[in-house]
Amino acid sequence: MLPMEENKKSKTSLRAKADKIKEFRCKNLIAVIEYPTDLRNIGTIIRNVNALGVEKAYVVTDQQFVPDDWQEMRGRRALNAISASAIKWSFVRKFHDTESCLGHLERNGFVSVVTSPHTKGRKNVILHEAEYTKYKKLAVWFGNEGIGISRLALERSELCVNIPMFGIIESLNLGTSSGIVLYEITRQRREFQDKLKAKIAAKKSAKRSASPVA
Repeated sequence: MLPMEENKKSKTSLRAKADKIKEFRCKNLIAVIEYPTDLRNIGTIIRNVNALGVEKAYVVTDQQFVPDDWQEMRGRRALNAISASAIKWSFVRKFHDTESCLGHLERNGFVSVVTSPHTKGRKNVILHEAEYTKYKKLAVWFGNEGIGISRLALERSELCVNIPMFGIIESLNLGTSSGIVLYEITRQRREFQDKLKAKIAAKKSAKRSASPVA
């Protein structure tokens, strides 16, 4: 087989796989990275977003190491390498400031929750003790590596989520913490989606069974 044919076959297989796993994606779930300074963390979170089936990722930054255009992001070698090519298969949008991102989310009916090991918000919750399926549209915020989540995002969030810690070190790397938080949230929401699909299917089946035979 010629190299060009192999490459075409590989792309076709990846597209088929992407279509197959689409139904397992958590709809109306967005991960927001607020003012990250390390490109490696952005790439890692995008990889987590793709692997765990989060629908979209938003990056809040005024820095140019993340292009404004998604297609240009996909072409950046660094982002491709760090995200293990997840940037090519994930929807990523850039916002220049927190206000514009929050405004966009709120106009579209999204509820925000922030993550922080220490910050006290309106309502603090332990990660696995909260219910994330009661929000139809949910945005999960991850703050800057050094200073954490902004006061503005905290004030306009529904919950402040923290991962329980039991060691001397009381915080995790941004990439690691995003993986843990998103795993729990996607687990809950995917389970909810599966039950809802099963319920709808059962209703349709019952309706067909009850229909009179012509």
